[in-house]
Amino acid sequence: MKVILRIFSLAAIIFFLFFSSLNAQTVYFCEGVDDDGYAIGSSSSFTISRSGGYLYVLTRLGYKCETSHVYLDFYKINSRGKEVFEETLEMDTEPDWSWFWKEVTFYDPGTYVVYIADDYGYPLADGEVRISFK
Repeated sequence: MKVILRIFSLAAIIFFLFFSSLNAQTVYFCEGVDDDGYAIGSSSSFTISRSGGYLYVLTRLGYKCETSHVYLDFYKINSRGKEVFEETLEMDTEPDWSWFWKEVTFYDPGTYVVYIADDYGYPLADGEVRISFK
């Protein structure tokens, strides 16, 4: 009985550590980023003019990125709920950065998903934003 309890306790600890580390990576869509790397005017939905509008994609990892480049892959969700590739943006980083941001301009309404990966293709974070026209 003690063995089963120890195994269960160990499994619970591993489960907790695994899922708590997953939540450490966060993507914010926001109107700005302060000097300490925190989002200003963060939201999951933005309204832009018909000529387009920009916002910031802030990524907070909770650990050093250990890479000199990151790639932001943008997909638009189509009417069937499928992701359709839009574009990839590249960004220079420093290996000791734990957060970074990129200014991104949107021209079309819709729901977008961004996948952020390091220069080895390892996924770092992802997020979703809805863009609508004024």
